[in-house]
Amino acid sequence: MKLRKPLPSWKLLLALYPFVAAAVAINLFMLFLMLQAVGVAAITPLNAVLAAIPLGLPATWAAARWVQHLIAEAERTPS
Repeated sequence: MKLRKPLPSWKLLLALYPFVAAAVAINLFMLFLMLQAVGVAAITPLNAVLAAIPLGLPATWAAARWVQHLIAEAERTPS
């Protein structure tokens, strides 16, 4: 049975955004720390947080779509 692709609600998006943006900031900071091995300068934690503000939006959308899919899968009736 094919599941429909539910769109995430704005409440779910707002609830997830702080956590997803924080995860993006941590990952950006760690990425630039690892890139120091190839000569790229590290970024400050503040710059990572500032870059995560816009980058957190598509990541939040993806996380919310995944959560909505899990909810829809849990609610479907077994055939």
